[in-house]
Amino acid sequence: MRFIRSFTAGPEHIDVMGHVNNAVWVQWVQDMATAHWDAVARPEDREAVVWLVVRHEIDYRGNIGPGESVTAETWIEGEPKGAKSLRRVDFTDANGRVMVSAATTWAMLDRESLRPLRVRAEVLAPFRAG
Repeated sequence: MRFIRSFTAGPEHIDVMGHVNNAVWVQWVQDMATAHWDAVARPEDREAVVWLVVRHEIDYRGNIGPGESVTAETWIEGEPKGAKSLRRVDFTDANGRVMVSAATTWAMLDRESLRPLRVRAEVLAPFRAG
């Protein structure tokens, strides 16, 4: 199941080059993951686990300026490996061109002990539905 949301560049997002700063794109990647988790995860999973970023890989193919918007689309890609799961996020402009594409590896941790947990199929099942 893919999750979609829009972002509009405000003055606070713009760097000296006149477009969205790379740190803002990273924040938007994280915002997408968090919003998708909050919207789709089972309540018992939201209570039991937390996720930690272990790797970001981002390709910048374009950018947007103040007042311009992008549509972000995120999904879980492939199968988990132990405690790790890969999430993709693509940001497209009004013409459907991908501006930024990210692959983020997240590790699932037990909320109380903060120890890694193997990602079980039932945790990802709601994200695969639809």
